[in-house]
Amino acid sequence: MTGPNPASTGPASTGPASSALSWEVAAPAAAELGERPVWNPNTGSLIWVDINAGELHQFSASARDAAAGQAGVAGSARVEAGDTVIAALGVPVGAAAPRAGGGYVLAAGDGFRLTGADGAADGPPLRPPGMPENVRFNDGACDPVGRFWAGTAATNGQAGTASLYRLDPDGRVTEMLRGLTESNGLGWSPDASVFYYTDSGEARSRVRAFAFDLRAGTLGDERDLIRFEPADGMADGLVVDAEGCLWIAMWDGGCVRRYCADGELLGLYPVPVSRPTCPGFGGPDLDQLYLTTALEGLQADRREAEPLAGHLLRARPGVRGLAMACYAG
Repeated sequence: MTGPNPASTGPASTGPASSALSWEVAAPAAAELGERPVWNPNTGSLIWVDINAGELHQFSASARDAAAGQAGVAGSARVEAGDTVIAALGVPVGAAAPRAGGGYVLAAGDGFRLTGADGAADGPPLRPPGMPENVRFNDGACDPVGRFWAGTAATNGQAGTASLYRLDPDGRVTEMLRGLTESNGLGWSPDASVFYYTDSGEARSRVRAFAFDLRAGTLGDERDLIRFEPADGMADGLVVDAEGCLWIAMWDGGCVRRYCADGELLGLYPVPVSRPTCPGFGGPDLDQLYLTTALEGLQADRREAEPLAGHLLRARPGVRGLAMACYAG
């Protein structure tokens, strides 16, 4: 891969909540539907998925960065610079997370999957009981004690057929929310007392906040934290930073937004694509903001107008992310 390509976002609005970040192309991937960038502490690299292609990708900015990320990690393998596909599933894959002992947990079209460090399957898919045939897994992430949460999305757009599931380290699967349409962004507050969640299939986009019991892994009282206007686009993936603020990718909104924990808008950051999908912090110091993007649904004229759509983008926002837990199973 050649060096990063600068990506201009154009002039920023003069409004107090609008700012500019200098986005660059980290990996020119041209993914139909990129999703969920996650820093892997086992390898000092970033993983992300191309949902429609059924691919798990691994990105390393440089051999030097990889070595820095591996400092103090026993048994880490050297990661070469660039972006590589480490698993091609043959079915859609909505999200992935590192396993504590090496390898990955995947939220795939046919259920949860475990792999080794080389991407090879570690057992058959685990499909939640009663999971309808017309849904596939979408976004997912690990909670702070290493349980993997992932939800489904209706492949035909049928409302109310999707669910959110929790995969425990012992392989037990529990349905946590039902009656969803397109389970999407999810994350936890730094103290793990709040769970943030989006269903992108709702008529009006919003982010919900649930009381969270970390020990039990259960959801309590919920409230609407953020409600968006139609012109804002649709809330897609999200991540929480070390200050407890939410970064949300706005599908068809052409931006990433940052909100404080009480729902106040702190920043609106234009991006050079109309369909950003999910932000995630990476780099050895978790001070780089990565962003997956999508080509899906763009007509030829819009693809030509958005040459960076589908690429993995990166910026330095001036804040750090939270260290994400690995799946404990």
